[in-house]
Amino acid sequence: MIEIKADTSFNQTRQSIIPLVGKQTISGLTDSPPLSLYIHIPWCVQKCPYCDFNSHESRHQHGEIPESTYVDALIADLEQATPKVWGRKIKSVFFGGGTPSLFKPASIDKILSQVRALTPLEYDAEITLEANPGTVDSANFIGYKQAGVNRLSLGIQSFNASHLNALGRIHTEKQAIQAAELALTTFERVNFDVMYGLPNQTMQHALEDAKQAIALNADHLSFYHLTLEPNTPFYHSPPKLPDDDICAEMQIEIENLLAKHGYEHYETSAFSKPSKQARHNLNYWQFGDYLGIGAGAHSKLSYHDKITRETRSKHPKAYMEQALQGKATESVWNISDCELGFEFMMNALRLTDGVPVNLFQMRTGLHINTLESSISQAQNKNLLEIKNGYIKPTLLGQRFLNELLTLFMTN
Repeated sequence: MIEIKADTSFNQTRQSIIPLVGKQTISGLTDSPPLSLYIHIPWCVQKCPYCDFNSHESRHQHGEIPESTYVDALIADLEQATPKVWGRKIKSVFFGGGTPSLFKPASIDKILSQVRALTPLEYDAEITLEANPGTVDSANFIGYKQAGVNRLSLGIQSFNASHLNALGRIHTEKQAIQAAELALTTFERVNFDVMYGLPNQTMQHALEDAKQAIALNADHLSFYHLTLEPNTPFYHSPPKLPDDDICAEMQIEIENLLAKHGYEHYETSAFSKPSKQARHNLNYWQFGDYLGIGAGAHSKLSYHDKITRETRSKHPKAYMEQALQGKATESVWNISDCELGFEFMMNALRLTDGVPVNLFQMRTGLHINTLESSISQAQNKNLLEIKNGYIKPTLLGQRFLNELLTLFMTN
C-alpha cells in the first residue's frame, strides 16, 4: 500500500527539512478545520523491500495476529481521544497499513460501530479501507461493505509478473486483475495504487500498467514514482532502476494517457474521474485536521490558540499495552508559528490547482504576508503563481516540487 497515510512517517519528513527560522504571531483560529479519522492496522503478510511505513510482518508473530486485542486497543485509544475533538464531525475515515484487509469484517464493523457511537460521523462520510490483492476474499469484501466501507484502495503496484516479483509483492498479475474486478463490483468507489520507475522497467512496461488500470475503469488512480527510502532493503541494496530522465518521461506519458481517458490530475500522484477525488486525502492537502489512532499513527489537531501534533507508539505490542492502560498518546507538541508556513505549503502545493489564498489564514491563523519573501522567490523562479484568488504551483513547480518547498524553509 502507498496511498497517503495519516501520516505515520511525518516526523521523518519534518526532521529532515526543518528547523525553520523567524517568528510570526498566530492570531487564533475562528473555525475548526474539517476533521478526518485515520486508523492504522500495522501488519502485512510480508514487508515489501521498498516500504518505509510502520508495518510488521505477520509471519514474525508468535501465533496469530492479536486482532481482537488490537481492536480493543483501537477502541480504547478512540475513547481517550474523543474529548479532544468533542462535538466535531468526522468527514472521512481511512483504514491504512500495513494491510487492513488482513482483519476480519467483524473487526472493521466493531471499530466503525464505536466510531459512530463516540463521534458525530457524517452520514455520507467517505470510509476507505486499504487492501492487498493477495489477501482478497469475496465474502470479506461484502462484509467490509456491510460494515460501512464505501471506498476500497487496492495496492496493485504493477500488473507485470516480473515487476511484482522484484517489488516483493505477494500477489500475481492474475490476482491483481481479479481483485480489481471484485472491488469494482462490490464498492461504490475504488482506487488503484500503481508504481513506475521500477527495477528494469521500460517505458512500454509503464504504459502497459497504465493502460490496464484505465481499462478496469476505477474512479481514482494513484501513480507513484518508486523512491529508495532510508531504512529499507532497497536503500541498502539498490536494484537497477531506470534513470531520472526516463522516469520523468514515464511520468509525463502516464499523465498524458490518463488525461486522454478522462482522469483529472488533481494532486502530485493522484488522478480521478470528475468529482471523484479522495476526500480524505484532500483534507490532508488542504491542511485540515486528522485524528490518528493505532500503532505509529500521528494526529494534527487545531485549537483556538495552537495547533498540535501527537503520536502513538510505533511497535504494536507497546501500543496495545499503552492504549489499554489509558495512555495511548505517546507524545504531544505544538507546531511553532514559524513552522506553520512550511507545513501548510508542504501539503497545499501538492494540489495542481492549489488552494484559495485565504485558506492559509483560515488554517494557520497567520496572514499570507508572513510568506511574502518565499512567495516572491518562487514567483521569480516561475515555480508558483497567484491567480484568481488561488495560490498554486506552476507546471514547472509541479515538476520540481521539492525545490519549490525549500523556498518556504526559511520563513
